[in-house]
This record gives sequence, C-alpha cells and structure tokens, in this order.
Amino acid sequence: MASSKAHHATGFAAGVIAAVIVAHNGGSLFHPGVLLGFIAGVAGGTAPDWLEVAWWSRARRLWITHRTLTHWGIGWLALLAVSYRSLGHSLYAAPAFGFACGGLMHLLADWPNPLGVPWIARRHSLNLWNSGHCDLIVVAASWAAAWFVGEHLWLHGAHGLPWWEHLRVG
Repeated sequence: MASSKAHHATGFAAGVIAAVIVAHNGGSLFHPGVLLGFIAGVAGGTAPDWLEVAWWSRARRLWITHRTLTHWGIGWLALLAVSYRSLGHSLYAAPAFGFACGGLMHLLADWPNPLGVPWIARRHSLNLWNSGHCDLIVVAASWAAAWFVGEHLWLHGAHGLPWWEHLRVG
C-alpha cells in the first residue's frame, strides 16, 4: 500500500488526467464537467480505502476487509468504461469518469507491494517493494502519465519528445 500522502498526490494526477480527457471529449476547457471530473478524480484517488470505513457507525471500523471489494479492478474498469462512453451524454458521466480514474490510480499505486490488489478473481502483486516504500516512484509515474495524456490530448503533441513521436499509433 502506498502512503496516504502518495494516494493524495496520485489522486491529483488522476484528476488532471480525467479533466483533460473530459475537456477533450467535451470540446472546451470551460465545460463544467472538467472541474467535476478533476474533483472526483482527486476524491477517487483515496476512495478504495475510505469506502471500506463504516461511516454510519460510531466506531468507524472497516465494514469490509481491506483490499477486497473496494480494490477490485474489474469494478473500477467497468465504471471507467461506462462513464467514458457516457461523456457528453450525461451530467453524471464526468464525475463518474474522474472517480474511476482516481480509483484505478489508487490500485496502480497499491499493486507493487506484496499484498497486491484483486484485479479479477484473486490478488495479484508485482512484489517490487513493501508498503510505504518508493512512494516517490509511484507519484512520479502518475504525474508522468498525467503529463503524457495532457500533452497528447490537450496540446496535440506540440511539445512531444522525438522518441515519443515514434511510439504514437495512428
């Protein structure tokens, strides 16, 4: 598990990614869904952990085992796909898409440690480092992804690196 600070930082990167994709699909930076997608992306970056807390009880204990249903990759991918297809057709699509981007970013940040995440049926781990270690790598990778998405979709490759031009498809 990445640290709480790392999940917040990667959530902001996911919010940027969601906002850029919503702006690209909505045709305008000033579309209200852009801000909603960003805010939901930030919230989604920590969602798999806070969705486990029983907020309705006084004890605030977990109502579900950590890294089970709320960390399930198929659920987050399904939300991402359905909300992406609904962008431009539904007011709720942009925040749902942002929330899914944040949730997936959370899973990607948790994936390298030994506990892993349940992508399909059981947990899978990249087993690269223990919890809380190498947060800088996770945060840097998330912001690099945000830069690449923003550069490609928003700036249309205007600041592309020469090697990146050869990797583009289409």
